[in-house]
Amino acid sequence: MNNKASITALMSAFGRAFHTENEERPVFNDDLAKDLMTAEEYDAVGNYLLRGAPFFEPETDPAGQEPKALLRRLVNVHIAPSPLCRAAYTERALKTAVRTGTEQYVMLGAGLDTFAFRETEFLAEHKVFEVDHPLTQADKTERIARAGWSVPKNLTFVAVDFKKDSPAKRLLAGGFQPNVKSFFSWLGVTYYLPREAIGKTLAALSPLCADGSTLVFDYPDEGFFAAPERRVQNTIRMAKAGGEPMQTAFSYRELESLLEKHGFLIYELLTPADIQKDIIDKAGADMKAFEHVNYCLAVRKG
Repeated sequence: MNNKASITALMSAFGRAFHTENEERPVFNDDLAKDLMTAEEYDAVGNYLLRGAPFFEPETDPAGQEPKALLRRLVNVHIAPSPLCRAAYTERALKTAVRTGTEQYVMLGAGLDTFAFRETEFLAEHKVFEVDHPLTQADKTERIARAGWSVPKNLTFVAVDFKKDSPAKRLLAGGFQPNVKSFFSWLGVTYYLPREAIGKTLAALSPLCADGSTLVFDYPDEGFFAAPERRVQNTIRMAKAGGEPMQTAFSYRELESLLEKHGFLIYELLTPADIQKDIIDKAGADMKAFEHVNYCLAVRKG
């Protein structure tokens, strides 16, 4: 596999692609995700999951399973629930925000997301900024070129090394307008950051947000790291083994306090039970929401 792409990004892209191809009622359709992976990468991730079946489900004998059926279960139970459900929720929230005057969409840690290439009508009228590490972004642009895609004129790539660059300065240099309502997504990131870094990111975003701007992100709650559920502990161990250890979880009160400190108010919060009812069950999908993972929609209030 391409060593410039994080295993987390590749696993997420594989989950979106495989789920879309193999489910009659998918939680989220991403028919472009597979095009950002080479055939070798796609097969390698699938084989990696199949070889890891005893890790995910020790009671399962892979030799007694049809490979595709086993892979479908591994994806739907262990790999895809979070990437799929948070993408479905975020894009639904974005389209609601646009109806109330939002003009710009900023994706923090965009990874291999395909929104800008799936939603051509949105890009025709609204600006989209993909923010990510320079190496990650270089890898993605290579993949876009290999897929033969044209970059929409309203899509801007903003390269930011969060350890030394100012996201605000980079966004402003890329044409972001801080005086209009904007929508920020920050998906699959907070888990891996220390609490201080999360606070610094919120402090950097706050001055960029016009009143009424939206921030959507997912986060693990205070029960996450000690959770008894096997797939939660497997996810924690897998992230650590991949060199991207998970570090931070929040109680509701801790999250509320941190957001208020930087001018954001929680407008909507989805627990796993809410995600199951409002996203998975509505789609009619064969999936269970991931335990101890919540979605937060916060609004900037000056």
